[in-house]
Amino acid sequence: MIVSPAGVVFAVVWTTPYLSPPPPAEVAPNGPVRVLPAPDVQTSSLPASPVNVYANTMSGVVPCPLCKLPPRVYVPNSGAGTVDVIDPLTFKVIDHFAVGSIPHHIAPAWDMSALYVDNEGSSSLTVINPKTGKPTGTISIPFPYNLYFTPDGTKAIDVVERLQRIEFRDPHHGWKLLASVGIPWPGADHMDFSADGSYLMISTEYSGVVAKVDVIKMKLVGFVKVGGLPIDVKVSPDGTVFYVSNQGLNGVSVIDPIAMKVVKFIPTGRGAHGFQISRDTKLLYVSNRLEGSFSVISFATRQVVAKWIIPGGGSPDMLQLNPAGTQLWASGRYNATVYVMNTVTGKLIAKIPVGSEDHGLTYFPNVGLHSLGHNGVYR
Repeated sequence: MIVSPAGVVFAVVWTTPYLSPPPPAEVAPNGPVRVLPAPDVQTSSLPASPVNVYANTMSGVVPCPLCKLPPRVYVPNSGAGTVDVIDPLTFKVIDHFAVGSIPHHIAPAWDMSALYVDNEGSSSLTVINPKTGKPTGTISIPFPYNLYFTPDGTKAIDVVERLQRIEFRDPHHGWKLLASVGIPWPGADHMDFSADGSYLMISTEYSGVVAKVDVIKMKLVGFVKVGGLPIDVKVSPDGTVFYVSNQGLNGVSVIDPIAMKVVKFIPTGRGAHGFQISRDTKLLYVSNRLEGSFSVISFATRQVVAKWIIPGGGSPDMLQLNPAGTQLWASGRYNATVYVMNTVTGKLIAKIPVGSEDHGLTYFPNVGLHSLGHNGVYR
């Protein structure tokens, strides 16, 4: 009998959040799900499958048992120290609660068992139980601006922007510190991982540098100067290049991570900031925070193919898709508003008032085998 990898993962890990050490969980495969050939077909007769890092996010279907949860959008309000909870079916705020100081992003755990609000100002993570939508406790780690998980689920990464370092921690055993890696440029912010998970690329916003860190050895191994103010980072679906939004240069830098050089720059709009991959993995959505717009980049051509304007302006920041991929959700960092765009028409669907300085919102549950953290990055 062939067992679905997604079924195995969720059967094993749908347990209590990592407030205390959980039992060892079976690790999901790092690569995309592939259909096995029939028993009478020789493997050698099949063409090699092209790499698609995001293959497990294309179905538009939330895997079970997560599929039983009502959809919610959790919005951290950095200026207010609160979280607003939105029902995406009605576009209404249905809950509101206090968390720690300066909450920046809400990161789903690698196994989807919890949501973590990174409270940079109070050096804590607020743990939310996604079954109830309520906070259940806190975890102490230093100044978490961002929180990520390695693709194999063995390590959590606390992005300690204030201290110019990232910390590798073990979320399965009391969040024990495994290694601290100095990032010797100010503004360590956002990252993404290589297709095989062996290294990461991290932006340093205030220095114009993108750094490379070996995930296995937990060591800084290189950097590339992109200039401007680099923010969000996404690996391409084929794993060959990294896209980096550049708020200072008003566009997107494309980096060859082997040669460690910029191979292309794509102008998008003033304040290019947040990223989201389309559900079919053909497009990259970019929020232009300083002009209230979104640019759509084709991965095939590395060119902007559409631009969507928020009527009346706004400050779109971090992005999320609904499972179907038909709605693009954006926090409005300086407008206390969440925007919802129709990805088919490019038109505004809704503006939802929330708390002060809303930032890294997450739409949960969502599509994918596991989460890499941030505000909901799935593979």
